[in-house]
Amino acid sequence: MTHHSASTEPHVHLVVGGTGKTGRRVAEQLTARGLAVRAVSRRGDVPFDWHDRTTWEPALRGVRAAYLTYAPDLADPAAAPAVRAFTETAVRAGVERLVLLSGRGEPECHPSEDAVRESGAQWTIVRCAWFMQNFDEDFLLDPVLAGELVLPAADVPEPFVDTRDIADVVVAALTEDGHSGTTYELSGPRLLTFGEAAAEIGKATGRDVRYVPVSPEQFREVAAGHLPPDLVELFADLFTRILDGRNAHLSDGVRQALGRAPRDFTDFVREAAERGAWNV
Repeated sequence: MTHHSASTEPHVHLVVGGTGKTGRRVAEQLTARGLAVRAVSRRGDVPFDWHDRTTWEPALRGVRAAYLTYAPDLADPAAAPAVRAFTETAVRAGVERLVLLSGRGEPECHPSEDAVRESGAQWTIVRCAWFMQNFDEDFLLDPVLAGELVLPAADVPEPFVDTRDIADVVVAALTEDGHSGTTYELSGPRLLTFGEAAAEIGKATGRDVRYVPVSPEQFREVAAGHLPPDLVELFADLFTRILDGRNAHLSDGVRQALGRAPRDFTDFVREAAERGAWNV
């Protein structure tokens, strides 16, 4: 029986959160390039849980590059210890490159970022603005369909970023040289308030979609009807923390990483509407 050296095996690209908004797209892109991909999540074929270390080793087998997303949110105090322990395990297992999804303007994410920077692997941090895809997947889809976005976001503008741009940057960082030791701040090309975003979606779908600004307390009451309690708190906290004006500016990360402009919200809305994402 001949023993194959590890170097003849394909280098596996690990995607933690492989069913998520960015992870799914990263996994699709890597697969389309013919690369070996292991997309893991709590309910996936290969189960992965940030808080169950017995799931780490099987996920890391043969992995050379890993994309890390933390659920529900990297700002969670439980994130940093888990991320630090996992990156240490990963580097011991032979992982050479780590890419971390982080939040733009969120100091609560910095301890997790530091863990990745200090891991000994080549690292890239991808700090992102609000995802455009929050409007057509996930927790804002139902409010858009109902025609009313009730959020504690005041009239603070946000440079929404397309998750396809995030995936493009992540795939570049995982597969190309030249991104190591870099923190990219990703945003879309213009600032929009939630009211303007709702109006654009309404126009594209021919429906009335309104934004109703509320206080965090009112939001908690409304959201309690359709979100689990821990997510209600998370979103109430997130809105009041990062939508205080600190992120009301554009970042150039997409162009830095890819040499092109980021996708615009209007294009996202048009494509989602054409695809039937908001058909009632």
